[in-house]
Amino acid sequence: MKKFISKLHYLTQDLENRSHLEQVEIACEAGCKWIQYRCLSKSDKEMLAELHEIAAVCDDWGTTLLVTNHWHLLPLADIQGVHIEDMDADLNSIRTNIGDDKILGASATDYPQIVKHIKNGVDYIGCGPFAHTDTKPNNHQHWGIDGYQTVVKDLEKDQLSIPLIAAGGVNLASVKDLMETGIHGIAVSAAINQSENPSAAYKSFHQLLF
Repeated sequence: MKKFISKLHYLTQDLENRSHLEQVEIACEAGCKWIQYRCLSKSDKEMLAELHEIAAVCDDWGTTLLVTNHWHLLPLADIQGVHIEDMDADLNSIRTNIGDDKILGASATDYPQIVKHIKNGVDYIGCGPFAHTDTKPNNHQHWGIDGYQTVVKDLEKDQLSIPLIAAGGVNLASVKDLMETGIHGIAVSAAINQSENPSAAYKSFHQLLF
């Protein structure tokens, strides 16, 4: 089942000065239509309580809501999908559990992982890291613009197709060059959440993509 995948994926994050709900409210008011709730600090019970509030806000604004990793929460709240960061996760099993109508995204750091995810039926792939990021620390090699150009060409050569989302260290200055590689879109977290004006930052990314 082919699903609509936005070109701009906005991710919440654990912040000391702003709750996930507040981040979502700011983003939705700025025009955000795709939100990934990425919480690494709470129990399932705490996340579910927050997700109910976040889902209500997203519903008011017509915004698609995904959760990071915690696919088992999908039946318990008004969540449209999940993004799996574990590259070794059994995506076939997750798809069976969440059903075909839910969005399933996955992370990849190299081309073989992308091919594997495509065969496992994901709806989109977040790939990278593009550059240095403190949001999701890792030791993986930075892709840079060249990395995305290479992967797009490899997919065309292998006659494979999937929406690719550049993730990890994406900033405003890199958006134009990234999109010219032929990828579908970008994922942004810190560049919005840790800016002086998150609402204005979101709108700046949006203007470059739409």
